[in-house]
Order: sequence, then C-alpha cells, then structure tokens
Amino acid sequence: MSYIKGYDPDTLREIVDARECRDRLDEIGEQRSLPALLERVWLLKVLDRLEDSLVLSEQSVRVARMAGTRKDLLRARILHASVQQFRGAYAAAEQELTTCAEEAEGQKWHAIAAFAYQHRGKVHYDTGDFDLARADFKRALFLRQEAGAPDDQLESTLLAIDAADRRRMATMATG
Repeated sequence: MSYIKGYDPDTLREIVDARECRDRLDEIGEQRSLPALLERVWLLKVLDRLEDSLVLSEQSVRVARMAGTRKDLLRARILHASVQQFRGAYAAAEQELTTCAEEAEGQKWHAIAAFAYQHRGKVHYDTGDFDLARADFKRALFLRQEAGAPDDQLESTLLAIDAADRRRMATMATG
C-alpha cells in the first residue's frame, strides 16, 4: 500500500493521508527490523515529526551498518539525508547524498543511485538552485529508466523536472 497520494507541485514534498500514516506507525510499533525502522523514519518524516525521525534515522544507519548489506546501508543513509533536508541541514544532506549517489553508481545499482539523485535534486530545489536540481532530476530519470522503475517513480521525477523548469523560468523572469 502506498501512502503517497501525490506530490506538492511547488515544494515537491509527498502528499500523504496523515491518519493512514499515523495508523501505520502505530501498527509497526517498536519493531526493530531494518525495514520497520526505515518505514518508521519515513512515516515520522512525512508527519513532520522531524526530531523523532532524525533520531530513528541515525539508529537505522547504525543497524544497517552492523547487520545489513551495502545496499541497505545506502538506503538508510539516503533516508537519513532526506530527514536532514527536511530539517534545513542542506549542506549535510547534499554531502551525504553525493557520496551515496557516487557509490551506488560505481556499483551499477541504478535504482539506489536514482533515489540519491532525486533527493539531492530536492535539496538543490529547496536551496533555490534550480539548474542543479534539474540536472539531478534528469540523472535520476535516466537511471530510473535504466533500472526499469515503475511508472509512479518516473512520474514523480518528471514532475520534479517540470517544477524545476517552472521555478527556473520564474527566477529568470524576475531576475
């Protein structure tokens, strides 16, 4: 079940049903498996419980480092960076996402690299660098196509490219 109902065309943030997310959070409870931890991090993030999400994302990175695969660790680090982005820690998020994207591309893990580029594009978008945002979104689109990503992932990336183009044009028109 996807909790994402769409994406805000101006902020690129996920649109979710908060009640469904809270119910799922209650359902997961205090499960300690890595998938449960990662899901809890994301749910807390989209519910704007950023301090709780940050603490749990740091725990998920530790768990992935100790007991997960390299792919698990990259996913946990990308999610942690996305929490940092939501908190406004853009430089830290960008650095972490760059490292993750490079490692994933080096391993030819296209889906994970695309995930990192998509989130790094959102960091650039939030900081007003729409050219860099667009470049990252385009890279994410290419990698998602290479990986055979589902339509909803391709659509979210196309939406992000369109939003970056709109904001870039608006900035040029007023600048």
